[in-house]
Amino acid sequence: MKNILKLLLLGLGILMSLTLGSCSNDDNETTINELDSLVKFKEIVNNNHTIELFSVKGTLEQGYNEINLRIKNNTSNEYFKNAEISWTPIMHMTSMSHSCPFSSVNKITNEGTLYKGYIMFQMAQNDTEYWDLKIDYTIDEIDYSVTSVIDVPASEKRVVNTFMGTDGTKYLLALIEPSNPKVAINDIKIGVWKMQNMMTFPIVDGYTVKIDPRMPSMGNHSSPNNVNATQMNSNSFYDGKLSLTMTGYWKINLQLANTNGDILKGEEISDTVESSSIFFEIEF
Repeated sequence: MKNILKLLLLGLGILMSLTLGSCSNDDNETTINELDSLVKFKEIVNNNHTIELFSVKGTLEQGYNEINLRIKNNTSNEYFKNAEISWTPIMHMTSMSHSCPFSSVNKITNEGTLYKGYIMFQMAQNDTEYWDLKIDYTIDEIDYSVTSVIDVPASEKRVVNTFMGTDGTKYLLALIEPSNPKVAINDIKIGVWKMQNMMTFPIVDGYTVKIDPRMPSMGNHSSPNNVNATQMNSNSFYDGKLSLTMTGYWKINLQLANTNGDILKGEEISDTVESSSIFFEIEF
């Protein structure tokens, strides 16, 4: 009898071990969806490949845009994991062409197929002027290049400022966050670039973006506990705190100060100055 009980207990132990081992293997083999929360907005096709472009909104717009992409082999329908990619956005105007601030294109994960970067379109397309995107890439030491027109409509609210500073330098400021503002103290992230030439727009280091949020429809009142945007590291965006005390339309008045604290553009709000000449708009 004792031997039978021992055998039963041994069999039960083996069964539990196999069950737990099977669950553990299933967990380890969970597939991660690279495209989670992303929407495809463009395909660029050549004889060899299809380049798929994705964003969270499924569109581009005037201002800061995070863009994901992947490259498909048109013959095998498989996506490449070993590409080297760069891009160049160009605005074709009636009398000239220029680029805009943009990042390098980097692989997100070693085993994945997605690559990511940002482009900050400082102006929108119109009936006679348009943006195109040139993508250069290398696969297995072979170079390829494609160029395609892309849609960049105007943003609903003001999220970009382009201006000449008192130092004679042309600057570009873009609102990056909050993308989903709340009645709270929000993290605010701002991009600051300068125009070195028509094709080059490096990030500006060591400046301060002073913020003063106001509600024009509510007596132009402000809010407490705002923190001006500064850099944590060089060649990075500017981070601060934006206090939004109620829903509605807010004008985020701005002043750009250099490393010495000199104001290069923007005005301080007072009884006689209701709005700065540079600002962002938020409505929620």
